[in-house]
Amino acid sequence: MTNPVVAELVELLGLERLEDNLFRGQSRDIGTRYVFGGQVLGQALSAAQQTVEEHRSAHSLHAYFLRAGDIAAPIVYYVERTRDGRSFSTRRVTAIQHGEQIFNCSVSFQVDEPGFEHQIAMPDVPQAEALPPRKMRSPEELEKLPPKLQRWLGSKGPFELRYVEPRDEINPGKLAPVQHVWFRLVDRIGDAPALHRAMVAYASDFNLIGTALLPHGVSWLNGKVQLASLDHAMWFHRPFRADEWLLYSLDSPTAQGARGLARGQIFSADGRLVASTAQEGMMRLAEGK
Repeated sequence: MTNPVVAELVELLGLERLEDNLFRGQSRDIGTRYVFGGQVLGQALSAAQQTVEEHRSAHSLHAYFLRAGDIAAPIVYYVERTRDGRSFSTRRVTAIQHGEQIFNCSVSFQVDEPGFEHQIAMPDVPQAEALPPRKMRSPEELEKLPPKLQRWLGSKGPFELRYVEPRDEINPGKLAPVQHVWFRLVDRIGDAPALHRAMVAYASDFNLIGTALLPHGVSWLNGKVQLASLDHAMWFHRPFRADEWLLYSLDSPTAQGARGLARGQIFSADGRLVASTAQEGMMRLAEGK
């Protein structure tokens, strides 16, 4: 690795081991008000993976976000070794900050074995190389925004994103609740599959619940809506690399009761379905808006 932002993320997801089942993680300020949900997902998965044998791979994760995380404080992850069977292992991870649970999840692992194979086709969209890189905002535009938004929109993160259907997040229009986003790490990392799963768990929180906002012409950036992840589910189907192009195909089938549901499917560039996601989030119109 030569890119310091990617190296920082690898270290962030690696965690500090305090005891056999106890880990401590730090946070990275990416411009969000609270700890980015994908960071907690990736760190919790990393903690769980460090308590199982290497030949057992995570195949599903089901999580709940309980409280907003404090960017300035470390997060402690406690892993409960729920079960180790002949083929499957289960872990429950609790994230604690300031003495309170902010997140918990269950992760299931399986010994690799052959079986039936089928999948749906990848959407027919342009390849990542045919799309322009994300347009960076000018210094003049950024200085008109709050400092947090300047950091979010003005810095280059560890992932490169290319949108099949570009959208102006500051002045959004009303669109169908569907989008396709190519993403990959901006630098190569090691070959450990566990690291690549933690990386994609981190990236899976980008754009997911935001898809449910598309038909309503609002964005969390313009202060008109309170948006927060409530739960997150993820399934890993086939091997992949987070430092190679992956297509995130997203849709939102419903929004109601100040909540929205979004779903995602992640494909490799050669068309293999490698992971699936689902998330429900709070979508509350800000007072007076």
